[in-house]
Parts: sequence; structure tokens; C-alpha cells
Amino acid sequence: MSKKRDRKGLGRGLSALMADIDGDTKKTPDATLITSTNILPIEKVIANPDQPRQDFNKDDLEDLARSIASRGIIQPIIVRLSPENNELYQIVAGERRWRAAQKAQLHEVPVVVRDFTDEELLEVAIIENVQRSNLNPLEEALGYQSLIDNFSYTQDQVASGLGKSRSYIANLLRLLNLPEKVQNFVRNGALSVGHARTLVGNKQAVALANIMIEEKMSVREAERYVKQRLSRKKINKTIQKKDSDTLAIEADLFSNIKMKVSIDHKELSGDGKVIISYKNLDELDRLCSILTDVSK
Repeated sequence: MSKKRDRKGLGRGLSALMADIDGDTKKTPDATLITSTNILPIEKVIANPDQPRQDFNKDDLEDLARSIASRGIIQPIIVRLSPENNELYQIVAGERRWRAAQKAQLHEVPVVVRDFTDEELLEVAIIENVQRSNLNPLEEALGYQSLIDNFSYTQDQVASGLGKSRSYIANLLRLLNLPEKVQNFVRNGALSVGHARTLVGNKQAVALANIMIEEKMSVREAERYVKQRLSRKKINKTIQKKDSDTLAIEADLFSNIKMKVSIDHKELSGDGKVIISYKNLDELDRLCSILTDVSK
């Protein structure tokens, strides 16, 4: 399913849908109550089987159910006629309110009936979900990826349509390249997005993630730790490339001058360089004395 269409409407989501509703709008002291001309028995409304969001927090639903029991449903549920049964209405947006209404034992719910194709139904459901404030970063990233995969959006179009920066979208999408175990750490809040970003592309991501969690590292500490590990890895890789003779000469020089010596010898051309590292000015003076004595 990959159709290219005009994307000017991307990101309008429910705010635009609600703005397009025809009906009476009545102000109350604490909210705007939209009174829909369509009131349906709650049993006539069914969930969307392809709803991208499958995880509905029980505590949040209980809170919403209590609110609905005392104040009613503030925003009507957006529905379409069910393709399988024209006596039922399938939810386009508002499944959380519908679930809470059942818990509150409402017999009827306000709805707005809209005409959506299957493709548009999925698109609106994804947009509604990524606009929610309580998604975890992985759920949000999967929503963006769904828009890209299913509707041929570019990252720029997703970013501009949903009022995000392109870097924000790109960084979240990179999380989907992490191993499943690390993604689960992000889902359950053990790791932040900042921590996880330092692990993208690292073959030891799972082990490093466990260390970050155990050590309770801040994001900056995690960044430094990963950089240090990468730096040590590069050094070890360089050392492994050196032949035994070069390593032996480095060891002899170190034993003589007590300073770290690194020899970079190019086998083909025969040239190279010697790097001597000193820790303080005293070592520098001693090195200068050694070199001066040698040159005499």
C-alpha cells in the first residue's frame, strides 16, 4: 500500500477533523462541549481492527472513565460506516474515549460520521496516535515510520506536517535500528532517547545499555563512555595491525626513556613516524636532554 497523494493535509489530524464538524457548539465553564446530532448506542460502535495503537494504559482509562461518568464525552468520536456491516460504525479516532465510555457504563456516545477509505482510516489513526502526548519514543517512531512506509511521506513532509524538526524525526527513526532489547529499555523508561542515540550502530549496544542502566549514567556520561570505548577500540585495532618487530621496538624504547612510544611504519614506502608522549614538562625536559645527547 503506497500511494502518493497531495500531502498538504498532513498533520492536521483531529484538530482539523473537529474544526470541520457541523453541529452546535455550546460553551461550558470549563470546556467546549461539542453536541453532535449523531448519538449512537455504544454497542453500535466498534473498534478499528487495524488500530496502530494496541496498548491502552489501564490507569489512564480508569481516570478518563471517571471524568466521562461525571462530565460526559467532551469530544465526539469520529466514525465511519463499517465496510462489513452497515448497521455498525467503525472508529476512526477516539477509541480511548470509547473504551472509557464503556467502563463508565454509558449507553450512548456522541459521534461524527465521516466517509473514509481504508487507506485514509489508517492514515488518520496514525496521525492521531503520534500527536498524543503519552506515547513512548518507540511508539512515536513506529508511527512516523508507518507514515513513510504506507503513504510515501518523506521525513521532511512528516516533520513539517506534524510541527516537528527534521532532526527530531530522524533521531527518533534511528531508534528503530537498535536491538530489540535496547528498544525495550526505551519503551519501559530504563533508557532515555538521549542514552539510546549513543548506541545506534554499536555492535555492543545491549551490553553498553546494561552498563548505563546499572551505573545510572546521565546522557553526557553515557556519551563520554561510548566515545572512550570507541577510542580504545581504535587504538587496539591499530596495535593489532603492527608486526611483532615494531611492537618490540616500541617496548624497548619505553623501557629506556619511560615514555609511551608509538611507531607508525609504512611497509611499502619504508617511511613512517615515531610519536613520543610525555605527561608533564619534566618529562619533556628529560626527552629534550635525551635527544640532545644523542645528536652530539
